[in-house]
Amino acid sequence: MYEDRLPTAPVFSAKAIVTGGLGSLCIAIGSPYGNMVIRGSYLSIDFSTAGALFLFFLLTGFFNALLRRFAASLALGRRELIVAYIMMIVASAIPTMGLSEYLLTIITGAQYFATPENEWGLYILPHLPQWMVPQDPNAVKWFFEGAPIGVGVPWEAWVEPLCYWAVLIIALYLVMISSMVILRRQWMDRERLVYPLVQVPLQMAENERGGALGPFFKSPIMWAGFVLPVLVSSFNALHAYLNYIPAIQLVSSVPIFRNEVGLIFRLSFPMVGFSYLINLDIAFSLWFFNTIAKLIRGGLSVLGVGSTEKLGIYGAVSEPILAHQGQGALMMLVFFGLWVGREHLGDVVRKAFKGDDSVDDSGEMLSYRAAVFIWLGGVVVMTLWMWQAGLPLWTAFFTLLMALIIFTGLTRVVVEGGVATAVGPMISSSVLVSAVGSTVIGPAGLVGMAYTYVWAADIRTFVMASCAHGLKLGEELGQRLRPLFWCMLLAVFISLLGSVAMILHLAYEYGGINLNGWFFGGGTRAPFDYIITKLNAPTVPNISGWIHTFIGGGIMALLVLARHTLLWWPLHPIGYPIGAVWLMDELWFSIFLAWLIKLLVMKYGGPRLFRRARPFFLGLILGQFSIAGIWLIIDFYTGMTDNVVFWI
Repeated sequence: MYEDRLPTAPVFSAKAIVTGGLGSLCIAIGSPYGNMVIRGSYLSIDFSTAGALFLFFLLTGFFNALLRRFAASLALGRRELIVAYIMMIVASAIPTMGLSEYLLTIITGAQYFATPENEWGLYILPHLPQWMVPQDPNAVKWFFEGAPIGVGVPWEAWVEPLCYWAVLIIALYLVMISSMVILRRQWMDRERLVYPLVQVPLQMAENERGGALGPFFKSPIMWAGFVLPVLVSSFNALHAYLNYIPAIQLVSSVPIFRNEVGLIFRLSFPMVGFSYLINLDIAFSLWFFNTIAKLIRGGLSVLGVGSTEKLGIYGAVSEPILAHQGQGALMMLVFFGLWVGREHLGDVVRKAFKGDDSVDDSGEMLSYRAAVFIWLGGVVVMTLWMWQAGLPLWTAFFTLLMALIIFTGLTRVVVEGGVATAVGPMISSSVLVSAVGSTVIGPAGLVGMAYTYVWAADIRTFVMASCAHGLKLGEELGQRLRPLFWCMLLAVFISLLGSVAMILHLAYEYGGINLNGWFFGGGTRAPFDYIITKLNAPTVPNISGWIHTFIGGGIMALLVLARHTLLWWPLHPIGYPIGAVWLMDELWFSIFLAWLIKLLVMKYGGPRLFRRARPFFLGLILGQFSIAGIWLIIDFYTGMTDNVVFWI
C-alpha cells in the first residue's frame, strides 16, 4: 500500500497548487517561446499535452525523487502530483493553438493584411466593432513588424479589447468545464471509457513507501521503449548541428489514384503507444475508415466527381462531400451519446432544478446545480457577446451550439479512441454558412463569424478535453473534489495571462512575421480569406451539403445500431466521423502498426503478454515527449532554431 494513499495524506495542499501553478506558468511562457523563437518541436498544440508530460517526467523522475531522498517533508505525494499534473494539462490547452496565438494575431490580422488588392478595407474593416480589436495603427503594425527600440508593448492599445475578449473566453471555459462535470459519471462509471492519454501520468505518479522512484521508473521494459524515440530523435536533432550525421526518416508517401491522393506512411511513436492501449476494434476502425475515405477521395478525383463548395481550410475540406458526411456522423455520435445517457442526464436535471436527494453529486467537482446553471449562464453570455460582435442573434446561438457539439464529439473521440491528435471534419462557422447560406447572415454577421476562428477553428486542443482527462485523473483523489475546480480555474488564468504577455513581448521585440509563419501568416489570414469569398460571391443554402450530412448521420446510426445488436460486428463507429480529416491521413499507419502488434500479442501471448508489453508502449510515449523537451532546452542554450524532432 502506498503511503500517500492513506486517508490522512494531503491532496490540495499548498505545495501541490504551487507546483501546478509553476508548471502552468512554464507552459504558458515556454510554449510560445518554443514555437516562435526556437521554432522547435510543438509541445502544446495537441490533446497529448506533451509539454505537461515532459514537465511531469522531470518532476516525478528527478526533482520529487531527490526531495524524497533528501527533504522528504517537501516531496509531493501521489495525489498531490496528480493535482499538479491536472493543472498543467489544463494550462496546455491555451498558450498556442488552443487560443492565445490565434487570439492576438486574428484580432489584428484584418487591419494589418488589408490591401487594395484583397479589398478587406472595403468589405471587412467597416464592419469591425471598435471594442473588439486594437485601434492604434502603430500598435498593430509593430505587433507584426516589431516595435522601435525602447518602445516595448503598447499596453494601452490592448487592454480594452483583451478585457472584452476575456469575458467570452472565461464563459467558454466555464461551459466546457461544466459540460464535463455533467457528463463525467456517464462516461466514466456507466460507459467506462478508456482514457488512454492518462495512463502514462498515472503510472509515473506511483510511489513506493519510502522509495525514491515507483515501479514504472524501475521497469526495464519501459526504458527499452523510452530509448527508441530518444535515439531516433537525437540522431535527427544532431543532424541539424552536424550534417554528416544521418537523419532517420520517419515519414514517406506513395502517390495513388494518378497522383490525386498520397498514401502517407508516418511513424509516430506516441501514437503507436496510445493506440496499443485502446481496444482492437477501435484501433481497427480508426485506420480502416481513413483508408476507405482515401479510396473514395481518390475515386472521385479520378472520375472528376466532387463538390466545388468552399469550406475554408480546416477539417476534411479536400473533399466537401466527405466533410459533410463526417460532420453528420460527429453530430450523430454526440446525439446518440446523449440518448444513451438520458437516464443520467435526467438525474442531473432533477438534482439541478428540484434538488432531488436521491441523486448524489457529492463526489463531483461541481454540484449538478452549479454545473447546469454555469453552463446555461455561459451559453447566454457567449451568445450575447457574439451578437454584439455582429452576428445575428440566431446565428450566434447556432454557431455556438454547433461548436459545442464539435467540442463534445472530439472529446469523446479522444477519451475513447486515444487519438491524441485530431480535428473535426468541419468547423462550426463553415457548417452554418453552408447550411443557411451567407446571404441571410449578412456582411456584419460574416465578419463577426470570422472572429470565431479565435476559439472554434483549428481546434487540435481545448480546455474541455483537458478537463475530461483531469476528471479521470481525479478518480485517484478521493471523494472531495470541489477544490479541483478552483485549481483548474487558477491554471486557466495563469496560462491566459502568461501566454498573452509572452506573445506580446516576443512580437513587439522581434516582429511577429519574423517568428512563426503560420500563426502570424496563414493562420491569421484564413478566416478573412474564407469570409471574403462569401462576401464577394454570396451563397444560398447548400442542399448537397444537407443531403450528405444526413447521409453521414444515417451511416453513423447504422454503425451504432450494428455495434449494439450484432456481437460479431467488427467496426467501432468512433472511427467514422474523423476518418476523412487530414490528420488521420498522417496517423493511420501508426495506428495500423499498433493494431497489428496488439493483435499478434493477444493471439499468441494472451492478456498476460499484453500486460507485460504494456510498459514498452508507455515508454514510447514518454520517451518521445521527453526528448522533444530536452532538445528544446538544448537548442535554447545553443541558439539553434528550426530543429523539430517531434510534430505529431
